[in-house]
Amino acid sequence: MWILHPAPNRSGFLFLMSAPILETSGLCKDFPASGLGRESTRALDHVDMEVLPGETRGIVGESGSGKTTLARCSLRLLEPSSGRTYFDGEDLTTLDGAALRRRRSEFQMVFQDPYASLNPGMTVEEILLEPLEVHEIGNREEQRRRVLGLMESVSLDERLLMRKPGELSGGQQQRVGIARGLALQPRLLVADEPVSALDVSVQAQILNLLSDVKRRYDLTLMLISHSLYVIHYLCTHVSVMFRGRIVEEAPSARFFEEPKHPYSRILLDSMPGVEPRRQTGPRNVREDFGSVPGDHSGCAFYPLCPLKFDVCRKQIPPLKEMAPGEKVACFRY
Repeated sequence: MWILHPAPNRSGFLFLMSAPILETSGLCKDFPASGLGRESTRALDHVDMEVLPGETRGIVGESGSGKTTLARCSLRLLEPSSGRTYFDGEDLTTLDGAALRRRRSEFQMVFQDPYASLNPGMTVEEILLEPLEVHEIGNREEQRRRVLGLMESVSLDERLLMRKPGELSGGQQQRVGIARGLALQPRLLVADEPVSALDVSVQAQILNLLSDVKRRYDLTLMLISHSLYVIHYLCTHVSVMFRGRIVEEAPSARFFEEPKHPYSRILLDSMPGVEPRRQTGPRNVREDFGSVPGDHSGCAFYPLCPLKFDVCRKQIPPLKEMAPGEKVACFRY
């Protein structure tokens, strides 16, 4: 079908015939209770999402909103409790063993803590060679050339190949993590809070690097962040999460110009790095997000919403399409 697809510079939109490269349907994830007699925690609650080829999709929300769980379940790095996840039309939830491993060469993840995601006992060269060896790509000489190309693509000196992660700076570690994610030439790269563990002086460098490698490798990029500044800087399309649900989706330009969901509006008003465009509620509402009671049957944002109706307490609003590429889960619409 025809889908409104953001242009690369976010200044306009193109109508393209395209099928999602990544799609989730009714995706749920429950974590077992940590104490005797306590109920399990639902981290994802029937999430439907489509990511089109070539997008830079930003997933934004407060800590605990389910962003990382969505990313990991979408790629089956974490098993969903129910629902389906599709890559290029193939149901990943039906794959296992060698079939899943082969598919994983087409999607890779860059993790939040670069040092924790790298084997401290391996050299940079060994870290970058490992995925090539596991997937039996090329001979030793070809693998070596691939590694040198990866180092160049993330602006790292090849003299660092013999160093171990502990001998590198945080920015260098994250560049190695990105290079490892690119080693198998994936079609989709998921970056989970890629700059939150880095110094402010290094964050812009890594964001620029992600933008550069997306263009160079013709990637679809999915960026997980709690920072609207990061999302605004890099993304063509935004999905907003609250309490395990997607509450709004829109092209980036439209989202930052006119967010629809009350939660999105409060995020824009209160998060650092983005100029407030309007005041829709108390500036301190954001501080109370973590204490929202979860025992009502309606909209998860109901207890804090400045624009709520009575129906919001009783029913869960569906994620409804407002215009091509724009969806919102709110009874105001």
